[in-house]
Amino acid sequence: MPHSNSLFEIGEVSRQPASGVAPARLTELISMAKKVSAKARAAARKQRDKWKTKRWYTIRAPRHPWDFKNIGETIGESDEHIIGRVYQMTLQEFNGDFTKMHVILKFRVDECVGQDALTTFIGHHHQTDHIRRQIRRYRGKVDDVVDVVTTDGYLVRLKPLIITQKRVQTSVKQVMRSKTRDLLLGFAAKNTYAKLQQAILGGELEEDVRKAVKPIYPIKSISIRKSQLLQSGVVNEKGPTLDDIHEEEARTASELKAKKAAALAAAMEEEETEATPSILDAAEAMEPESEKVEETEKEVAEVAQPEETKEAPQEEATESVDYSSMTVAELKELLKAAGKPVSGKKADLISRLEE
Repeated sequence: MPHSNSLFEIGEVSRQPASGVAPARLTELISMAKKVSAKARAAARKQRDKWKTKRWYTIRAPRHPWDFKNIGETIGESDEHIIGRVYQMTLQEFNGDFTKMHVILKFRVDECVGQDALTTFIGHHHQTDHIRRQIRRYRGKVDDVVDVVTTDGYLVRLKPLIITQKRVQTSVKQVMRSKTRDLLLGFAAKNTYAKLQQAILGGELEEDVRKAVKPIYPIKSISIRKSQLLQSGVVNEKGPTLDDIHEEEARTASELKAKKAAALAAAMEEEETEATPSILDAAEAMEPESEKVEETEKEVAEVAQPEETKEAPQEEATESVDYSSMTVAELKELLKAAGKPVSGKKADLISRLEE
């Protein structure tokens, strides 16, 4: 049966485009895809390495009360990328107190001056595992949230935590909270934000709370477990400037470098002195063991001789002494006493003495 021309033969592949797509449209889509891929490849070739454009910034603590202390480094492309970053570190890293390794400090970058990122202290908190270790089954926990305002207009939220020796009634907890709240509000109303920072991190504020609450009920521990800066106030301009800090750091670095160089030079000089043996020591080390034994026996014999023999004239001793039976060390001692060279073999030393 003959087949119609509209039908395909078996095994023939259709070259017609997909249904619904005109040939002209299909060609246009293919050309557009090629253009996009070419642009992407060109952009990839022109793309620069972002790490080469970045630079390091020195993170510094606030001017007051920490005097622009260097607390770390960060990397960024520009000042806009650095401003707003929050840098965290432990109190042990900040001041070296290893008993405060559980205290985490937070600094926020607010300004960039050259390569220095100036920060503001925005609060701290204690690690959760440290707080959980303080709480036990038969102890009481008294916590609170207090918002205080300092004399320079800073609004700070404090969260004190009091752990008692035993469980306490709710009425006792209320009295302890009230006492703690009044003390924190009164302390902040009389001091600046910088003084409040020092009191929190140094433990002065916790000690004041302990003295105020201890008469009410026996206390196990007291801590300001968290502080948070809610609103900034008047910036204090006291303290050294950034230029003064740079000069002091440069001076300290130069002094330290000079001390290291002097210590290194002294160590090298001492090492050279110890490593350079004398000619006599080298000769003694190179002579055989038999000669060393003979030398020892000779010294013992000399000690046993009477003083009269030792005091005999040197000329007679020279004529009667057999140089060949003496050790190299003894020959060198005689040459050294006579002011003659002490280098050479044993035969050379003997011939030099016999001259």
